[in-house]
Amino acid sequence: MRVVVLGAGIIGAACARELALAGCAVTVVDRGRPAAGTTAHGEGNVLVSDKGPGPELELAKLSRELWPAVLDGDPDAAGVEWDAKGGIVVATTAAGARALTEFAGGQRKAGVAAEDLDAAALAAAEPHLTRDFTKAVHYPEDAQVQPAGAATALLAAAVRAGAVVRTGCEVLGAVRRGGRVTGVRTSGGTIGGDAFVNAAGPWSGRVAMRLGARLGVRPRRGEVLVSAPMPPTVFHKVYDADYVGAVGSGAGELQASAVVESTRAGTILLGSSRRRAGFDDRIRPEVLSVIAAKALRLFPSLAGVPVMRAYGGFRPFVADHLPVIGADPHLDGLWHATGHEGAGIGLSTGTAAVLRDLMLGRAPAIDATPFRADRPAAQSEGEAP
Repeated sequence: MRVVVLGAGIIGAACARELALAGCAVTVVDRGRPAAGTTAHGEGNVLVSDKGPGPELELAKLSRELWPAVLDGDPDAAGVEWDAKGGIVVATTAAGARALTEFAGGQRKAGVAAEDLDAAALAAAEPHLTRDFTKAVHYPEDAQVQPAGAATALLAAAVRAGAVVRTGCEVLGAVRRGGRVTGVRTSGGTIGGDAFVNAAGPWSGRVAMRLGARLGVRPRRGEVLVSAPMPPTVFHKVYDADYVGAVGSGAGELQASAVVESTRAGTILLGSSRRRAGFDDRIRPEVLSVIAAKALRLFPSLAGVPVMRAYGGFRPFVADHLPVIGADPHLDGLWHATGHEGAGIGLSTGTAAVLRDLMLGRAPAIDATPFRADRPAAQSEGEAP
């Protein structure tokens, strides 16, 4: 089967790898450079801690299980910077403690390791963290990767398995025969195939529309602050309990919470924000100010630390907060792997495995029905072309 993957971010790269290893003749198409869009503007989270019981958590658990296996023996694994450092969620109010207690209890029932920390244990785990907290939970399964490095490694594995990568090819339209797509017209020429995977992230709605389909994926903006390199200061991914609410909100206005973690280079990433701003890519100082203030509540000692840079990116948002994985309901030959919002890095390996099985007529390791492309949220109006 000839498969054309539209998008060379981490979702497209993971799908290309799985399909190429399964024996498909894979071509990856991107209008820019690999991993240069949403993937390059994330934090590299591989999380189970922020997902309540349900289909997204099942996909996260599958992905977390697959990540080490995917990297095992990969010659490019060093660039991925896999770090199974775990996460700590902290509540600083009585209401936050109650919500976190209930949330963690539900996760435990769903098979997630979630360990309560008392004051002494929290101080030992994160000596620079505020002592003014009401509840703390440790999630040992949380991990982190370097996003662009991870996507590049997955794409390189796909190429070793026979995939071809074509950059500078923007999707312009579809070539159809009857009700089936048999090719895509791009700025670099027409590319034929038997199946086409829409993995264009926040631009998936536009790509679907250009191909003659409908997909309810819209951009949601997020920003991150990056400190100058520091001595070891933050040892886990640490975030306040408000983060889960911000992730789950569909509101267009700014949603922000404290998310603090270090990188192997010694920098500290401070997030996070979510807001509906279309494709407006301007950095908003007022958003950065909110992020910094919330981070300082968790780590007051960061007050004098210089900020090296700030960056922002678009995440593929679907109204029901579930990815879209599966066949398009109206256009034969078109498949979707998108809509992961800020969780695409972590969910990429599981998404690719599920999509591969669906495309090859196999039963996936988890129930893929909740991610189907014909559900109402996935069929709402997407972005204009």
